[in-house]
Amino acid sequence: MLRSHVTAPPLLRAKAYDQPSLFTPENLLREARRQKSRTAGVVPGVGILDPDGDIVRYLRWSGHATLNPHWACYHTELYDFEYDGLSFGIIGCAVGASFAVLAAEELFASGCRLLISMTSAGQVLAKGDPPYFVLIERALRDEGTSYHYLPPSDYAEIDPAIRDRLQDALAAQPEPVHVGASWTTDAPFRETPTAIEAARREEVLAVEMEAAALYAFSKARQKPVVCFAHVTNQMATIEGDFEKGAFAGSRSALDVVAAAAKALQ
Repeated sequence: MLRSHVTAPPLLRAKAYDQPSLFTPENLLREARRQKSRTAGVVPGVGILDPDGDIVRYLRWSGHATLNPHWACYHTELYDFEYDGLSFGIIGCAVGASFAVLAAEELFASGCRLLISMTSAGQVLAKGDPPYFVLIERALRDEGTSYHYLPPSDYAEIDPAIRDRLQDALAAQPEPVHVGASWTTDAPFRETPTAIEAARREEVLAVEMEAAALYAFSKARQKPVVCFAHVTNQMATIEGDFEKGAFAGSRSALDVVAAAAKALQ
């Protein structure tokens, strides 16, 4: 029977933000290594989340990606590759806030020192014709995962010191990299006119599915995370939408990621 006097949803009840979790990524990976007969080892220092999987597919097609032999995650594969003189590890198709943070927890537990997310996004407040990039400096928390890491607030934000170090490097990119807010949703097929107009009033540039949770994780765990939105569509409200450019935008996305990684070395 529902209790009518309870006003907060379960998502916001029984949270203790200062308490550690009993279930840790280190222990999960220990058991996964045992079951999969994987040897312990570190992953590349810079990790990339590629929710669409286009970058991973491009790297595999071009012969530049190799499976990391130490990665023991039950749900994903980690590929190692070199680009612009740097070593990266990349996970494809980890879509949505909870999946992205699961991968982030395991990456940092495995030796990652910097995580960069490059997700495709829908245009909310136009900055030109897609495709273009947005460095997400704050993300509207319209998902569930961030509330397990930080108390309620409207936005989760990038570390200001990281943002400041990135500005000059990103300004030099051949494709535009804007700086602004995003809206992180758990329900992409519930982007109603009312919700979109509310986001525009907040001067939100794009809608995506991971950034708010990743930034909440970053602040709570004190781990460096950078989230980019590759604005590629107008939510299929026009014909010929979702075009990213050559190689599904993978090369230009990798250029942005590499520039960010170099600026933060």
